[in-house]
Amino acid sequence: MKTTQRNIKDKGHPVPQVAGLQNRIFHRTEALLLLVGIALAAAGAAQPISSHPASIPDMRHIATGWEIPSKHYVDQPYIVQTDDNAWLCCITTGTGREGAPGQHVVSMRSTDQGKTWSEPVDVEPSGKTEASYAVMLKVPYGRIYCFYNHNTDLVKEVKREDKGVYTRVDSLGHYVFKYSDDHGRSWSTERYDIPMRAFDCDTENVYGGKLKFFWNVGRPLIHDNAAICVMHKVGAMGAGFFARSEGAFLKSENILTERDPAKVSFITLPEGTIGLRTPPGGGRVAEEQSIVSLSDGSIYCVYRTIDGWPACSYSRDGARSWSTPAYKTFTPGGKRVKHPRAANFVWKCSNGKFLYWFHNHGGRFIGELGAGGKAGRSPYDDRNPVWLMAGRETDTPEGRMIQWSQPEILLYDDDPYIRMSYPDLVEQDGKFFVTETQKTIGHTHEIAADLLQGLFNQWDAKSAATKGLILDLADKKPLPAQVAMPRLPLLNRRDPKSEDQRGQDLRAGFSIGVWFKPDNLNPGQPLLDSRDTDATGILVSIAEEGSLRITLNDGRSECTWSSDKNLLTAGKPHHAVITVDGGPKIITFVVDGVLCDGGNQRQFGWGHFSPYLRTPNGASMIKIAPAVQALSVYGRAIRTSEAVGNFKAGCPD
Repeated sequence: MKTTQRNIKDKGHPVPQVAGLQNRIFHRTEALLLLVGIALAAAGAAQPISSHPASIPDMRHIATGWEIPSKHYVDQPYIVQTDDNAWLCCITTGTGREGAPGQHVVSMRSTDQGKTWSEPVDVEPSGKTEASYAVMLKVPYGRIYCFYNHNTDLVKEVKREDKGVYTRVDSLGHYVFKYSDDHGRSWSTERYDIPMRAFDCDTENVYGGKLKFFWNVGRPLIHDNAAICVMHKVGAMGAGFFARSEGAFLKSENILTERDPAKVSFITLPEGTIGLRTPPGGGRVAEEQSIVSLSDGSIYCVYRTIDGWPACSYSRDGARSWSTPAYKTFTPGGKRVKHPRAANFVWKCSNGKFLYWFHNHGGRFIGELGAGGKAGRSPYDDRNPVWLMAGRETDTPEGRMIQWSQPEILLYDDDPYIRMSYPDLVEQDGKFFVTETQKTIGHTHEIAADLLQGLFNQWDAKSAATKGLILDLADKKPLPAQVAMPRLPLLNRRDPKSEDQRGQDLRAGFSIGVWFKPDNLNPGQPLLDSRDTDATGILVSIAEEGSLRITLNDGRSECTWSSDKNLLTAGKPHHAVITVDGGPKIITFVVDGVLCDGGNQRQFGWGHFSPYLRTPNGASMIKIAPAVQALSVYGRAIRTSEAVGNFKAGCPD
């Protein structure tokens, strides 16, 4: 995917682009370094590969996306498709950090699927009053509504539940809307308040409900001839900023047809005074609800917690009541999905299936101070990479529910500290696009068609992947004790075109698929061994507590990662695909068709390897243990969906 020419932003101020520079400088340096990079490019000097997003051979890398203009801070780049065939994007932006004074809402239009954008138009101007966290709704006759927080009362600070105060005031006040009747080219001068019924979490806050705390990131839903807006109520400000939260909904049964905005009415749901909270025994945080309709008229809602798993609930009566919240599972009553305190959104696609954005690890909030007074892990960390799952409806005694595929890596950045979130999905002309923000840069990305095809078809996949297959020992019985080991692709190399001969990241990878039937689970016994006399090469072995381990050695460094524990049983055939993905530098294990996510034993089931690891080519032969029944090696990193298909293709026994 190619990037487009643009102005580079220096702390919110445009820096004129040097003539002839075709690719934007990747925003990861200070302004002075950016200017130096521009000058070097203009002079024709060689630059590091990371300065050339178009040269990155992996469309999952966020730098290959198209940038969405902003002043500096950018959040919630959400899109609606207008009736004049444009994309309308609305963002919260400002010249400071998130929550800084002057934060406001703007919109812009694109007629080339997010590659370029018109000049931003203020929905709310920058000034004394914070306006934040906008979502849009297009009604059937073409009008577009924009809903957002507005600090109408000019609150300057808010009390914390621990007697402190916050001066950040972007998640309170009034919930309001403006509208556009010209496809987002301009917005109504007047803004309209939406009244919200008080819940217990409002009346129990430090102001007794006289001041309400809330915000919204969930896209509105048109359901059964009504519109439902999502609301995240905050019951207390404190540790983690939002210390207590729950979900509510604002439903309008006339907004789809009523043209007088003053007559548009809303009711607050669910009925009663308690919103969507965590499952019984869970924490106090239940927020950023995302909703979709099911084919039987039900509504599915998923939302984040600080418990290590997202929560979900179903409504069978138009959001008036909800099932008892439960932690999200891959199948009804099955294995839990893991996710930290970050946006996790669900979208319904035109094919009737669903896509789900999440981060696939069990980040847990352990407090602002951990044991011994040491700083605790932030619950907002580790939003890189982004993972994507597909969902499909299934019948249950309670009504239709959603079951989910094994996930794929959708997006990543080379720096694992970079966080991307608050996405939107756009489906047009048979293509799928996703937006995201890292808080100072927003992008639009096209999703690879084969990645989506694999996810949507994963339940029916029953054939083994053949693309990139460089060793195939599926049909030989018994397998020989050793065979010639194919040369694996280079993960990096010296860049011969650079004057200083620096390294070049090739973002290549490889996968090893193996069927095996261990007689015992004694740790340390090798299954596959291509190591040379100096330990250079690959070792796949049985590890502790019924797990697998891969060790990669290039003669200069060694990396290792293990599968989840207690997956293997002695005397039983198992299938594993171990993938070394040189794009995000991640090792994954898919064991018996299931991607390892760490289970209850660890936060992550996938692990990063060193970006400096060279290809672990070792001996010319690979030794094969008697327990191995079939072996395949790919000269590329195969996807999770392909690994699932390999497993379903059948055991050699």
